[in-house]
Amino acid sequence: MRHARLVPAAAGLLLYLASACAAAAQELPRVRLVATGGTISNRTGGRLTADELINLAPDVRRYARPEAEQFSNTASSDLTLGQWLALSRRLNELYSTDAALAGIVVTSGTDTLEELAYFLHLTVRDARPVVVVGSMRNPSTTGYEGAANLLEGFRVAATPEARGKGALVVLNDEINSAREVTKTDALRLQTFQSRTTGVLGVVDPDRVVFYRSVVKRHTAASEFDVSKIAELPRVDVLLVYQGAPGDLIRAAVDLGAQGLVVAAAGAGATSGTQSEGLAYAIGKGVTVVATTRAGSGRISGTRMFGAPFIGGEDLAPVKARVLLMLALAATRDPAEIQRMFLQY
Repeated sequence: MRHARLVPAAAGLLLYLASACAAAAQELPRVRLVATGGTISNRTGGRLTADELINLAPDVRRYARPEAEQFSNTASSDLTLGQWLALSRRLNELYSTDAALAGIVVTSGTDTLEELAYFLHLTVRDARPVVVVGSMRNPSTTGYEGAANLLEGFRVAATPEARGKGALVVLNDEINSAREVTKTDALRLQTFQSRTTGVLGVVDPDRVVFYRSVVKRHTAASEFDVSKIAELPRVDVLLVYQGAPGDLIRAAVDLGAQGLVVAAAGAGATSGTQSEGLAYAIGKGVTVVATTRAGSGRISGTRMFGAPFIGGEDLAPVKARVLLMLALAATRDPAEIQRMFLQY
């Protein structure tokens, strides 16, 4: 009889625990995965879908209520600038129509991840985080780290401390700012680094830890509105090397480049006949931005190449191109463009 009396009590306890677990799950933040493809999805025999990626990291559900959306499923180098615009519009739409969404995770191939992440850093106009993740090894390779990076991306997107820090790149247990991070090695897992500025934070087993924030303008404070941009203007990057010909610069201008980013030697040197080519470009009304190929260092605006130019500050050449495309979509005023390079 005593055992019979215990059965309803046990059943009641189980019901209570089930209800408590359900309530706890409902309290977890909602995070949307928007998958674009890349090595993280590139399994032998076919690419993983957004839903399949989430299933590779079941621990995600300990930290967030995951949602999956397939934007594209291709190599990052195959994404077009039109797709960049469409992706940014989609992320802005998700945030503007869903106040309860805590964060967004975007998967990308690592080859051009830093460029896409910086574009989202400048164009997703919300304080909630956009976390870009990828992997150096594909799902069919021993040592595939994509599931761990995806889990950490969800953890960062779900944490309230990630708000207001712009687009974030999360790989290899580290959180880097999309503005500062760059791919430094073709093969190693620790390839994404922020060099002189360092990481924003780390993802440890017990919690997500942030050490600093980005002071430059981004996301919610950005002036760049992709809903008003039908097409990004052509901007080319030209590398300075010994004896480089200026005719490549002329060719870029004659073929429609509206802006040029020069990856100069050292603190701004050109070589060969590049100065003549740049004078030709400036004479044609093309906006020229000077950066350094050195990997770090600040280039300020002044006279160089025999004419005024825009100083690219400390942006890597490929990121200066991203900012210049957005700037040229809004204005051709050199003073305004220089202001943007100072502020962003």
